[in-house]
Amino acid sequence: MKKSSPLHPEIMAEELRAWGRVTVATHNAGKLAELADGLYPLGLKVAGVEELTPPVEGHDSFEANALLKARHAATALGVWALADDSGLCVDALGGAPGVDTADYGGWERLLDALKDTPAPRPAAFVCVLVLCSPDGRHISFTGSCKGEITVRPHGAGGFGYDPVFQPEGALVTFAEMTRAEKQRASHRGLALQAFYKWLA
Repeated sequence: MKKSSPLHPEIMAEELRAWGRVTVATHNAGKLAELADGLYPLGLKVAGVEELTPPVEGHDSFEANALLKARHAATALGVWALADDSGLCVDALGGAPGVDTADYGGWERLLDALKDTPAPRPAAFVCVLVLCSPDGRHISFTGSCKGEITVRPHGAGGFGYDPVFQPEGALVTFAEMTRAEKQRASHRGLALQAFYKWLA
């Protein structure tokens, strides 16, 4: 799924291909690594924003927060910027932690909050990627991965809530998958696939 500013998205794709590089607006090393891996096949050079102070996120949607970060980096640095806002939405918690996932307190707090909720405990990871041009035009891509919260953590890979999220149809958690396996199944991987189709 994709949404764009009113200007023609195909022109944006041509301009980005000509530019040849994209700046990822995140200070999260795990996200940067996953996005860099995902963008590598497109031939785009990827850089981070270590020198840029991040904006204060306060919106109630993934897309609005991603747009805030992408536009902040694009206009401050004069680059094509890609930002990710993502989170875990748990049915038994009314969709929480949602946009507050990063500040929720980790999978330990999540398991404690669900200790009286029997399995299966449905949840979904959601990711919105927003690409913003130096002059402020933008386009967004969404990916969603359904699954459930496990009773206890499994695996040592990934980051964040990966040890307690088992995607639908899988027998292991994200933390037990290789990076390539997770990329194919995850919310971020699905959003990147939509980005590929647009850029191609």
